[in-house]
Amino acid sequence: MSHVLDNVALDTLFRNARSHNGWLDKDISDEQLHQLYDLFKMGPTSANSCPARIRFVRTAEAKEKLKACLQQGNIEKSMTAPVVAIIAMDMKFYEQLPLLFPHTDAKSWFEGKADKIRLTALRDSTLQGAYLMLAARSLGLDCGPMSGFDNKKLDEEYFKGRDIESIFICALGYGDENKLHPRGPRLDFDQVCEIL
Repeated sequence: MSHVLDNVALDTLFRNARSHNGWLDKDISDEQLHQLYDLFKMGPTSANSCPARIRFVRTAEAKEKLKACLQQGNIEKSMTAPVVAIIAMDMKFYEQLPLLFPHTDAKSWFEGKADKIRLTALRDSTLQGAYLMLAARSLGLDCGPMSGFDNKKLDEEYFKGRDIESIFICALGYGDENKLHPRGPRLDFDQVCEIL
C-alpha cells in the first residue's frame, strides 16, 4: 500500500473533480453500478458495520417519486441525471454483525443502545457515501451530491416499513462542464489544521 497515486489519479479524484449540476445524455449500465458497489463497499467502517443502504434511482417511475421529494433547486439536476443514488442508513445494521464482524459478539455492542446505533449508522453511512463518490470518479463518472429534499417523504417512498433513513442523495453521470459554476474557495491549512 505504499504506492502513491499519480497526478492524473489525484486530479480525477480531488483536484479537478467537481459537483455537477448538468449532465450529458449518456446512460450508466447495471454493470457500472455493480462495479461502483464492488469498489465502495471496500472502504472501512467501524467494526466493518457497513450500515449504508443505497437506492439507485434510474427509471422514469422511480424518478417521479424522487421528484416529489426534492426542493425546487434540485429537481432539474436530479431528473436529468442518468442515476441518482439515495444514500441511507440502516438502523438495524448491527443485525449483520455476526456475518461482517464474526470474531466477537459485536452485535451486543449496539442492541438496545439507540444513541450508539444512530451515531454509528450516521457516521459510517456518510463515510460510505463519500466512498461511493470517490469510486464513481475513479470509474469515470461525475457526481452531484446534495441535500435539499424532504427526508421523511423520501423515506416513505423508498424505505416504507423498513428501519432505514436517508442521509443525502448523489446524482451520477457524465457531467456537462458547460453547466459548472466557478469553483468555490477552500480554507487554508492553518485555518483548519493544527499539528500537535
